[in-house]
Amino acid sequence: MAPVRIGTSEKGGTFWSQGEAVGAVLERVHGIRCRLLEAAQASIENARRLQEGRIDFGFMASNWIGRARNGAPPFDAPMDIRMVAPANSGAMFFIARADGALRKVRDLVGKRVSIGPENSGMAQHIHAIFGALGIREFTPVHLSFAEGGAALEAGEVDAQWQCPYPNPVMRDLSFRLDVRVLDYGPGEAEHVAREAGFYRLAVMPEGFFRGVDRETVQLAVVNVIAAHARQDPETIRALVAAMLANLDELAATNALFRGLGELFEPLRAAGPQALEFGGVPLHPGALDAYREAGYLN
Repeated sequence: MAPVRIGTSEKGGTFWSQGEAVGAVLERVHGIRCRLLEAAQASIENARRLQEGRIDFGFMASNWIGRARNGAPPFDAPMDIRMVAPANSGAMFFIARADGALRKVRDLVGKRVSIGPENSGMAQHIHAIFGALGIREFTPVHLSFAEGGAALEAGEVDAQWQCPYPNPVMRDLSFRLDVRVLDYGPGEAEHVAREAGFYRLAVMPEGFFRGVDRETVQLAVVNVIAAHARQDPETIRALVAAMLANLDELAATNALFRGLGELFEPLRAAGPQALEFGGVPLHPGALDAYREAGYLN
């Protein structure tokens, strides 16, 4: 049997490390081999690869899955994508050098900001957040997470947009360089969440990583695993069942999965629509797994 192809992100990114953990569980529980495929543009690239049949599962941020299904920008045509499972809801954040003057997100006006590869999902978040805050004047620098961290260290950018922690790029950077996490001004994070509609507030606790010296409120989006409608239902049922039966193992393997069980719980009260982000229906194979696990009647 050919290995299951999982679209992730660049190596060291959120989706890559989560793909490693999910793939390991799927292989251990069901004997299904998995192959991780990098994606510089992460969510957007994975949606396109699902449509083209080049991957079997794809990690995506939930704000892009509805756009992909409807063919809304940055996608050119509707894609027959289905929801499979939530993956995590972690804070995304800006970092700057601790010895610099930047303190707030609004201080980024006129600054050089590493925002991720061009046309990537992470870069699109910046346009959504800065658009809601009315920040127009800044210099976007399109670098990978590793490249962006190195550029911040070298003084070639003023700040970097980071994916949810823990991730190895941020961990390693925080030990090489004294960093500061930028705060939103009063009511700004709440305003962005209301304006965009797909963000939620997330608290980064003091000591979350080296450089987080106090509790800070950031924006988060639910990341998900998606598949194409054509995907074999049994493979999807196996993946979801393996995740549901091994929540503790996933959390122990990768801290990004801590709290994953809470993302499934709304199924019990609200039914399938609780996970149908952007109006994207759950794949029949996923529905079977949720029924078997007692989440759906």
